[in-house]
Amino acid sequence: MMMNKLMVAAGVVMTFALVSAAPDVVKIDSGQIAGTTANGVRVFKGIPFAAPPVGALRWKAPQPVASWSGVKTADTFAPQCMQEPYPEGSPYARPPEPTSEDCLYLNVWTAANAGDRKPVMVWIHGGAWTRGSGSIPAYDGTTLAKKGVVVVTTNYRLGVFGFLAHPELTAESPQHASGNYAILDHVAALQWVQKNIAAFGGDPNRVTIFGESAGSWSVNVLQATPLAKGLFHRAIGESGGQFARIASLADAERGGVTFASSGAALHSLAALRAAPAERLNTTHAGSTGLAVDGYVLPDTVRNLFTQKRQSPVPVLVGSNANEWTTLGGLNRSQYPKTIDEYRKRVDAQYGDTVKEYDAAYPVKSEADIAEALLGVGRDTTFTLEMRTWARLVTAAGQKAFLYQFTHVPPSPNAKTWGAYHAAEIPYVFGTLRTRSWPFTDVDFKLSEQMSSYWVDFATTGDPNGKGLPRWAPYDPNAEPYLELGDTVQQKNHLLKAQLDFLEQLQQRRRTSQ
Repeated sequence: MMMNKLMVAAGVVMTFALVSAAPDVVKIDSGQIAGTTANGVRVFKGIPFAAPPVGALRWKAPQPVASWSGVKTADTFAPQCMQEPYPEGSPYARPPEPTSEDCLYLNVWTAANAGDRKPVMVWIHGGAWTRGSGSIPAYDGTTLAKKGVVVVTTNYRLGVFGFLAHPELTAESPQHASGNYAILDHVAALQWVQKNIAAFGGDPNRVTIFGESAGSWSVNVLQATPLAKGLFHRAIGESGGQFARIASLADAERGGVTFASSGAALHSLAALRAAPAERLNTTHAGSTGLAVDGYVLPDTVRNLFTQKRQSPVPVLVGSNANEWTTLGGLNRSQYPKTIDEYRKRVDAQYGDTVKEYDAAYPVKSEADIAEALLGVGRDTTFTLEMRTWARLVTAAGQKAFLYQFTHVPPSPNAKTWGAYHAAEIPYVFGTLRTRSWPFTDVDFKLSEQMSSYWVDFATTGDPNGKGLPRWAPYDPNAEPYLELGDTVQQKNHLLKAQLDFLEQLQQRRRTSQ
């Protein structure tokens, strides 16, 4: 009898051990998935949030995932969406990754349990809407998850697959619209979060969308589109807005026709859908950008914000001090070499506003030329967009927090790159150790502060928290912003002379069109 009891007890212990060692299984709306656990964080990779957008579903809104039986293993990242690699020598080049048109998958990091209702942060990757994925090592959500949020990273269709507009696509659409499929992918991912994130311990009523570069463009557009209202509650934009001119649907359709007829040499929608993805992926002709389609965007992003029709949520937005060094600045050899060449260039570009330009970006010698042009590229493309975003959100009655990242990471090219485009990402995610650069205590302290600001904002809508330097919300008079540098400190009037000049210039050009 005693032996039987011992055997039963041993069986119970063994059963408990097996359960403890079993994969973490979570039930979502389409079936069960099994993730992995590392460093106290549960990780689920390659979760489908939409049906594969292939064949007849190419250039259609994302469709529901087919349910499955049994338990789907979620321990491997899905392929990245169709794209061409960065050219050799690019600061953003990465080792080759599996690539497929079947790419609408997301990933989850969580240290919470079902029912915990932790804040959720949904990351949208950058890459000019033509490259990137949610599985890049710098986007690992472990550190942020340990700080108390559930992290989601997601793929979306890129390039021609994400943005092709075409008259035949418009004609077949119930909404009489085409293009902007990448934005519809974002909406589908956020709908998935609303349905499923509670199973991972996340709170569907506290969702923050955040992204960098084209990911920040996407955040900006998601705040503008009526399709995403109610799907998120805060927004973080790092180096990217869409307040400049956006193509009309007619212009985008013309670009699509050009792509089909001359670039791809495919003259019908049926032929375009039947073509191998690789053939379309290597053709760059035609339009692959955002369009005012009357559905995703009923008007331009600027007009929607100006009319206060955007999602009324607080924002945290900013840019970097040397954005242009690794973008247009890589072609510095093509900059004017002499003052005479420079004067011809800027006189032609700025016309009757050239005196105001010279005051904002003074050039007294040939040594000043590169700095001036790098500054113009930075401010036109990034700094002004982020200030505009902060101003329009503030005008609509929500809080906005503006920053500039000035810290120079210890890259091999630190002297020429400075605080370059995308430099802040591993500081936000706490993933500095994914790079072999000689980081110091200054880097790790800044990363700790930045990740805390981001998590605090996702938690409460305000980045301020215990032990952090105060970050005042933006207002159009004092224009406070937070400098995220070797020292984190509040300042005022970020590049005011330069941004005021560029804003007035853009206003003149808009009214003259």
